[in-house]
Amino acid sequence: MSARSPILLLKTKSSPHDGYDEFFSANHYNPVFIPVLEHRFHRENLARVRGLFASGAFNPEGSANESNGASRRYGGLIFTSQRAVEGFAKMIEEDGLAAPPGCHSQSKNPLILYTVGPATARSLTSLRDQYLPAATIHGADAGTGEVLAHLILKHYNSLFPPSSYQRNPSSKPGLLFLVGEQRRDIIPKTLMAPSLPREEQIPVEELVVYETKQMESFEDDFAAAVQQAAGSPTLWVVVFSPSGCEAMLRELKLGPFADADPGEGKRRVFVATIGPTTRDHLRSKFGFEPDVCAEKPSPEGVGEGIQRFMRFQGN
Repeated sequence: MSARSPILLLKTKSSPHDGYDEFFSANHYNPVFIPVLEHRFHRENLARVRGLFASGAFNPEGSANESNGASRRYGGLIFTSQRAVEGFAKMIEEDGLAAPPGCHSQSKNPLILYTVGPATARSLTSLRDQYLPAATIHGADAGTGEVLAHLILKHYNSLFPPSSYQRNPSSKPGLLFLVGEQRRDIIPKTLMAPSLPREEQIPVEELVVYETKQMESFEDDFAAAVQQAAGSPTLWVVVFSPSGCEAMLRELKLGPFADADPGEGKRRVFVATIGPTTRDHLRSKFGFEPDVCAEKPSPEGVGEGIQRFMRFQGN
């Protein structure tokens, strides 16, 4: 039996299970995780989320809002990163979710959880089943923030019809978007676009629940992993975010860091990205074209892209 091909995954390994570890291990690869970012949760803002639940700000129509003097402020939450879900989970598991009874009931228009991909959807499903059984999850197949934004416009306005808010658009419940300090603004811009009729716009409030920065050890860790894989005929590197791209290209001597004379011989190092955002960053900032851009941000999406590329290469 031939040796397993190494595949370097530039991400922190998820716990207790990681879909990339399971998928690539089952497909004759040796997955190696190299964390790029370290995260710090904003405890104050997470406590604020808990306070909003306690106050009834997320309560469905016809629930206990009136009894505590609160009116529905939000129809749901938006998550576009695994870290935001982890922060939300941390808040619930450490401090509990002090939500009034209405938040758990099958009332009209229960709490909505919007997500941008299968990994966040799986994590949210576990939380929902345990703490918010009446909540609904949407967007697992969206793939990008832009696609999710248009999905939200259609879905949310079907639940909160614009015709009901023509006289008083400001009374429409909004969405709370749990974000990191670095994020794209495509979702709030799309949902609150001035070109939309006022009653079709969806108020979005962003709340920063975590910060990220590149780990100081990343470049050394990545160099060590590349060196360890030096004897392998093929090495794949999977990039999950723009962070760490420069160090990755520099170590691999690719893009602007390529040798003037690369010499002859069969190429052995290949780069895949989790989606178009990271691919476009590599293109625009470094003039580098990755070999694969996953059609879906999932282990299967990355795996299918790699398989297609290698088949085309005749490997």
